[in-house]
Amino acid sequence: MANGGGGGGGSSGGGGGGGGSSLRMSSNIHANHLSLDASSSSSSSSSSSSSSSSSSSVHEPKMDALIIPVTMEVPCDSRGQRMWWAFLASSMVTFFGGLFIILLWRTLKYLWTVCCHCGGKTKEAQKINNGSSQADGTLKPVDEKEEAVAAEVGWMTSVKDWAGVMISAQTLTGRVLVVLVFALSIGALVIYFIDSSNPIESCQNFYKDFTLQIDMAFNVFFLLYFGLRFIAANDKLWFWLEVNSVVDFFTVPPVFVSVYLNRSWLGLRFLRALRLIQFSEILQFLNILKTSNSIKLVNLLSIFISTWLTAAGFIHLVENSGDPWENFQNNQALTYWECVYLLMVTMSTVGYGDVYAKTTLGRLFMVFFILGGLAMFASYVPEIIELIGNRKKYGGSYSAVSGRKHIVVCGHITLESVSNFLKDFLHKDRDDVNVEIVFLHNISPNLELEALFKRHFTQVEFYQGSVLNPHDLARVKIESADACLILANKYCADPDAEDASNIMRVISIKNYHPKIRIITQMLQYHNKAHLLNIPSWNWKEGDDAICLAELKLGFIAQSCLAQGLSTMLANLFSMRSFIKIEEDTWQKYYLEGVSNEMYTEYLSSAFVGLSFPTVCELCFVKLKLLMIAIEYKSANRESRILINPGNHLKIQEGTLGFFIASDAKEVKRAFFYCKACHDDITDPKRIKKCGCKRLIYSKMSIYKRMRRACCFDCGRSERDCSCMSGRVRGNVDTLERAFPLSSVSVNDCSTSFRAFEDEQPSTLSPKKKQRNGGMRNSPNSSPKLMRHDPLLIPGNDQIDNMDSNVKKYDSTGMFHWCAPKEIEKVILTRSEAAMTVLSGHVVVCIFGDVSSALIGLRNLVMPLRASNFHYHELKHIVFVGSIEYLKREWETLHNFPKVSILPGTPLSRADLRAVNINLCDMCVILSANQNNIDDTSLQDKECILASLNIKSMQFDDSIGVLQANSQGFTPPGMDRSSPDNSPVHGMLRQPSITTGVNIPIITELVNDTNVQFLDQDDDDDPDTELYLTQPFACGTAFAVSVLDSLMSATYFNDNILTLIRTLVTGGATPELEALIAEENALRGGYSTPQTLANRDRCRVAQLALLDGPFADLGDGGCYGDLFCKALKTYNMLCFGIYRLRDAHLSTPSQCTKSKKSSSVHSIPSTANRQNRPKSRESRDKQNATRMNRMGQAEKKWFTDEPDNAYPRNIQIKPMSTHMANQINQYKSTSSLIPPIREVEDEC
Repeated sequence: MANGGGGGGGSSGGGGGGGGSSLRMSSNIHANHLSLDASSSSSSSSSSSSSSSSSSSVHEPKMDALIIPVTMEVPCDSRGQRMWWAFLASSMVTFFGGLFIILLWRTLKYLWTVCCHCGGKTKEAQKINNGSSQADGTLKPVDEKEEAVAAEVGWMTSVKDWAGVMISAQTLTGRVLVVLVFALSIGALVIYFIDSSNPIESCQNFYKDFTLQIDMAFNVFFLLYFGLRFIAANDKLWFWLEVNSVVDFFTVPPVFVSVYLNRSWLGLRFLRALRLIQFSEILQFLNILKTSNSIKLVNLLSIFISTWLTAAGFIHLVENSGDPWENFQNNQALTYWECVYLLMVTMSTVGYGDVYAKTTLGRLFMVFFILGGLAMFASYVPEIIELIGNRKKYGGSYSAVSGRKHIVVCGHITLESVSNFLKDFLHKDRDDVNVEIVFLHNISPNLELEALFKRHFTQVEFYQGSVLNPHDLARVKIESADACLILANKYCADPDAEDASNIMRVISIKNYHPKIRIITQMLQYHNKAHLLNIPSWNWKEGDDAICLAELKLGFIAQSCLAQGLSTMLANLFSMRSFIKIEEDTWQKYYLEGVSNEMYTEYLSSAFVGLSFPTVCELCFVKLKLLMIAIEYKSANRESRILINPGNHLKIQEGTLGFFIASDAKEVKRAFFYCKACHDDITDPKRIKKCGCKRLIYSKMSIYKRMRRACCFDCGRSERDCSCMSGRVRGNVDTLERAFPLSSVSVNDCSTSFRAFEDEQPSTLSPKKKQRNGGMRNSPNSSPKLMRHDPLLIPGNDQIDNMDSNVKKYDSTGMFHWCAPKEIEKVILTRSEAAMTVLSGHVVVCIFGDVSSALIGLRNLVMPLRASNFHYHELKHIVFVGSIEYLKREWETLHNFPKVSILPGTPLSRADLRAVNINLCDMCVILSANQNNIDDTSLQDKECILASLNIKSMQFDDSIGVLQANSQGFTPPGMDRSSPDNSPVHGMLRQPSITTGVNIPIITELVNDTNVQFLDQDDDDDPDTELYLTQPFACGTAFAVSVLDSLMSATYFNDNILTLIRTLVTGGATPELEALIAEENALRGGYSTPQTLANRDRCRVAQLALLDGPFADLGDGGCYGDLFCKALKTYNMLCFGIYRLRDAHLSTPSQCTKSKKSSSVHSIPSTANRQNRPKSRESRDKQNATRMNRMGQAEKKWFTDEPDNAYPRNIQIKPMSTHMANQINQYKSTSSLIPPIREVEDEC
């Protein structure tokens, strides 16, 4: 540049350019200094001296090092002198000057404090004197200087507090300011990255350099923020030495110097990278980082990266500048990112050698950096990798899919529990399951469980977390979930602790979202009471607690009343596919019944106005469906499940029916059925949705349709009542003429509907009262098993004759009750038990000790003490086990009659013979020690040993007439003897039992695979599923694992759980559970019409086909004929049969006797199925065939089945006087079910 001169070699000619030598300056950017290249365009003699001087300047490199780049617009130092020291001096003066002032202030303050120490004592003495003077009434004025000092201190404190609030993250302003400072610091660092491509020092015009202007604005803001921090700091000295303060000292002042000098020095601006250390704090202020692992990870990354970038900036500065003592001649051209690369390979000890430091300052820095950087690299990098590797694989959040529901499953999540749940929940027999399952557990799944999730990835997702953490609940979108299911560990050693964990889960979920529907598993019955303490727990809104102990013992108790019922009910609510077997064995017919499940469907309007027996027969014959119950809504909108209601109840519009069918598609027939379109159709598969319009029924609510028959307010028909407006009454009249609903007369209107709405009794004629002894109306709580004949109660004369001073039932009237008895009064010694000839009783063999977990024997006794049995029908219960354990259970058993205890052990044959186990109706084997053993194959050792012990016992035939007349499972009236002298619930057995194999036994198992040890002569594979094994199919074994299916069944239809609980518990209701939660025991109550009405409800019984009203169908009869006859004649609902396994294989003659069609016969054969009409083929799938080992030893069951063993049919029947009268006419010996007497024998 002509006018710039530089390096002392300017042109000597006048005007700087004339004929002198022309100088050209070239910039070497990589070396960061300039050199002069001398060239002579035309040399003349007059300018030789200047040319020589120019040439001399070229050969002086030391002078070249002082030249700096300049621009034509900015006049720089004519000598080209570097000014880096001015920038550095501004920072050093600011730092050390401020440090000196702070130290000087502290020194003076200390000296002032020491010098004024004596003066302070004098002031204290004066204050004491002033205080005494004020006490004397002399007040002295306060010194004006002290007031000024106090005011000054208050003002400084206020400013300091204001500054502290401004820079803290406790307020919104503080958080915004902190985040803004961090963002501007990163912006300043980015500007440094941009300027690093320019020379270290260069002349810049502030008014034209945009990046310099932005950097200036940033640093002005940093200066103001520094002032706030300084004011708010309590210790000024430590504040001055902070890292952030040092960064400000070496970055803010040089910017102001660069504006003053019109030149820029890259200098120490790389220190802005140290602000990255605060990155984790900023993210915490923004609530982005919440976990300790994430905070730690960000801290390690920010420290590592900030140290790395800062060190790279220092290497970039010294290598591009050179050593000052070498006059900056040993520099090298390195970009900033090459320095970053150099630092990384140095820290990792790789050192390729392609880039290295040449300056002495650079090498000296590398020596110290290797020590610290290597240590940091070796410690930080592995920890960062570990934190990233340990990051939860399933730590994301669930994204809800529009139009698709999802449920959350938590609790005990293992491979076994999840596989059982998914197998039932996603079963193909269910109608399209458009529900996504979200599992939430705090432990990551193992490889097997992870593979299971991947196999169902379209409908299953897993997230790691805990339902006790609200953040995890938000991740799985619990507020939008359709339900939350909580699984329990059935095999835990401490059931109470497991229940407490699940209750805490319920509390956490309900606290987060009170409206969520929760279905939880509970192990102990007494722990269900704690759920009632949760304010948002509401069973009416769908919340359910599936108590495994309650249902398990309830199933076993029902097997004591009807052997094999536990197996049939368990198969009904379990989703299992049909397995076709060609061989004509017991498995073929058993699996046909196993493939059936319980479904619900709304009934077609074609059934409106028909009675339940009529609809049930129509569904059975026409639709090939077995309906066992309906959901009835009374006038007050209260829903109740009615099992086998009588013909007085008419089907309403929108009635929900309970069906037994093989899949959900079959049940749709009940909804699509139309009498006009489907009346002549014989193939039920052709019954599909038709185009008939049901405008009347679809537009009217149930309540209006019931009012159309009669008015609930006045008990008269709507034509005659004054409760409705004329317009509405006119519309009703028109509708009635067009669509007559039922044959309910006006006179019967008040009686029928008020009985369901107000539960008011109707009256009987004196003749009926005298003959029947009085009947009862329906219970007034929901849900209950209802009595469904015309609702009748005792007349006034009988009510007056009731003994109101004797408490025979509990306060709800659902169970037999007696005054609490001391356990010593029911204990029998071995000799006393032998002298008390027991027959037709229930023997409960129980293993337990003082430390065992309580089983909850109350749940076993309550179904056997249901009030719908007569007192003389109650089976005596004898417990055989440890008296220490039974004392712990006795508090819940002391209110039940006919209970005895024999202290001993179930493994003692002497104890078993003392209780006449060969004459019992059922032997139940339970254990309270099963979950205390780690080895799963040994969990059931006590129960298995007891079962094998009983089966190996031998008995003689010398007991006498009592044993010969001993009967089990004979319903009242079926025996030829007096009902007071014989058991009532069974069929005729052999005259005597000589071997323990023939004793009816049901054994509780924990581990399903242990079922193979119960029968030593069976052909079951050890890998066979429980429901396919012979002991389970025969009803001699029961495992709690079969109850897992109730979780899915309850979610899809909560009425299923209500129905199952009603069947197996003997009448337990939510109201009764609340009462037990208050007192932990049943409370006795006096007999009233309302409580006595609760006795009148359905029950399950087994009826023998040997003789009685169904004797004509006992040998080769048809199941269809049996079903229709029982339903039409006796209002009984036969929904299963219980018969011998492969009885047709015993003798060839028995095979040829079974030739009748349209039923399941006493001896099944292939010919029967072939001869059955087409319209009855699908009915076979709904006949749950149950097998039992009876007669001789089971090892001979293929060839030596007893000839006098007959099948049984399991029936649900209401306690109907009308039914009893009909049977009296059919068979004059005795009634099938005698009327319940209002005054029973004393307990």
